[in-house]
Amino acid sequence: MKTIGYLGPKGTFTKLAVDTAFNDEERRSFTTIPECIDAVDQGKIEIGVVPLENAIEGTVQLTVDYLVHQVRLPVVAEIVVPIQQHLLVRKDFSGELSTLKEVHSHSHAIAQCHQFIHQHLPDANIQFSSSTGKAAELVSESKEPIAAIGNIIAAKEYGLQIVKENIHDYPNNHTRFLVLAQDRSVVSINHPAKLERTTMMITLPSDKSGALHQILSAFAWRKMNLSKIESRPTKTGLGNYFFIIDVDQTYDDVLFPGVKQELEALGCSVDILGTYPVYHLNI
Repeated sequence: MKTIGYLGPKGTFTKLAVDTAFNDEERRSFTTIPECIDAVDQGKIEIGVVPLENAIEGTVQLTVDYLVHQVRLPVVAEIVVPIQQHLLVRKDFSGELSTLKEVHSHSHAIAQCHQFIHQHLPDANIQFSSSTGKAAELVSESKEPIAAIGNIIAAKEYGLQIVKENIHDYPNNHTRFLVLAQDRSVVSINHPAKLERTTMMITLPSDKSGALHQILSAFAWRKMNLSKIESRPTKTGLGNYFFIIDVDQTYDDVLFPGVKQELEALGCSVDILGTYPVYHLNI
């Protein structure tokens, strides 16, 4: 049986994405994103699912940097799920929100709820955890008046009550998750794909005027739609960057090789990180 790895423990949004997208495959949780990616790379599991980007807080930089600088695995699918953040406490908590001493969660979840925390929990200490599920687990084991930010699955998994629902700052909150596998044939998602996407990594030969314009022009005159472009440091010195570009179409034998040839003629390095279906799931 195939094994799917995810950022755990139980009750994380990654686990929620896995349970919604996949069927009877065995699940295995990992404490960190690099551990999950390494497990796929080393053949310990067949499939890994890791968070990539949140609509409110932006890119999960650890995922991008680890896939680029440490372990290069192909992206074989993308899962997009709606995110609802709730304030979770133990079921025996009956005090006012102002009596909560600490709020625990993943840094992205905390960032998604800044306004709620600022307005309702200004005196609470913010404690970052490796995941929302881990935060819920910690609250369930503590006797102190503390809270976690997480989803309804975490509340059920760890016997917590939702004292305040939907505390994220903006309503249209979604997260993109990458599905990683060395063999794409092992991945089966029984949902219709919304679109096809290809992710490219482009590194400039040097910092010069008009370089980004030249890169974008290679896509523009071919009428290739870019849904995202983001710069990340190459980690070789200040001012040195590469670009991650999402193109909303599948890799073909005409347009993409043409782009690659044109950019390489400019001295750019071009890598294809994956061409894959994108699934928008309802929870």
